[in-house]
Amino acid sequence: MVFPNNLKKGDVVAMVSPATMVKEEYVKGGADFLKKMGYVPRLMPGVLSSPDGSFASTREQRVADVRDALRDPEVKAIFCTRGGYGCVQLISEIPMDEVRNNPKWIIGFSDISALHALWYKSGVASLHAPMAKHLTIEPGDDVSTAHLFRILAEGPEMDYEAAPHAFNRRGHAQGVLRGGNLAVLNGLASTPFDLLKVEEGEEVILFIEDISEAIYAVERMLTRLYLSGTLSRIKGLIVGQFTEYRPDLNHESMECMIDALLRRYGINDIPVAFNFPVGHVSRNYPMVEGANVDLDVTPECVSLKTI
Repeated sequence: MVFPNNLKKGDVVAMVSPATMVKEEYVKGGADFLKKMGYVPRLMPGVLSSPDGSFASTREQRVADVRDALRDPEVKAIFCTRGGYGCVQLISEIPMDEVRNNPKWIIGFSDISALHALWYKSGVASLHAPMAKHLTIEPGDDVSTAHLFRILAEGPEMDYEAAPHAFNRRGHAQGVLRGGNLAVLNGLASTPFDLLKVEEGEEVILFIEDISEAIYAVERMLTRLYLSGTLSRIKGLIVGQFTEYRPDLNHESMECMIDALLRRYGINDIPVAFNFPVGHVSRNYPMVEGANVDLDVTPECVSLKTI
C-alpha cells in the first residue's frame, strides 16, 4: 500500500464533484477553508458546471476532472465536494495504473466509497472523510475537520476513542482498515473493485456506515457478507452511523438488527464497536483506507489507532 505524501503550505488541492451536483455555497465554503489552512484550492471544470440531470456534470467531464487532477504534478490531493450518486460511473474509466503512478489523497465519503475502492485496489491509501458541506457549516474548531487536516499535513496516523455501547463485543485485533458506505460497496460485489471481499488469510478491520437504507436492506447486505465468508474472516468490525431510517416490525433499531445478525451467525469471537463516529453525522472521523490499525474494545471505551 502506497501512502500519499504529506501536504505542505502552498500545495494545490483539486476540488472535484464526481457524483451529484453540489451547492455553490458549499464549494465556496470548502475552498475558503482550504485557503485558511494554507492550501491553494483549484476548482476543476466540472465542479460547478451545467448539471447533467442530478449529476454535477456529464460523466465524461467528471472522469476528466479526476484523471486530470491525478496526472497534474502540481495537484497534491483531490478533495471531493459531495457524494450522492455517480462515482460508480467513473471507476471503470480511471486506469488503476494512473492511480498507482500518481499517488494522491482522495478525500470524501458516502458515494465516494466507490473511488476509495478504486484507490485501494490500485494499492493507494485514501481518506474516508468530511467534504465541502462539513467544512462550510461546522465550526472552525470541529474535531473531525482537525483530524482530517492533521492527517493531510503530518501523515496517516489515527488515534481515536469512542464511547462504549451496550452491543459492543470486547476484544483486541489488528489488521488493515477498509470499508465505507455499505450500499455503495455492496454494489461492487464480484467486480474488480470489490472492497468487501475478504480472502482467507487476510487480516482486515472492516468499517461500515450508511444513510436512508431500510433495516431489512442492510440485513440483506450483511447476510450476503456472511454467506460470502467475509464476516467469518474479518478480524474486527466497526459499525459506524446508520442514519435516516425507520424502525420496522422486526427490529427497533439498526443496531438491534446488526447485533441479532451477528449472534445468529455466531460472529462472537471478534471485537465489534457500535456507534463509532463515522458516517453522515457531524462527528465523522477520517478513516485511512489501507492503514494498519489496532482496534481495542473494552468496557470503558473503544480505541482505534494506526500501528
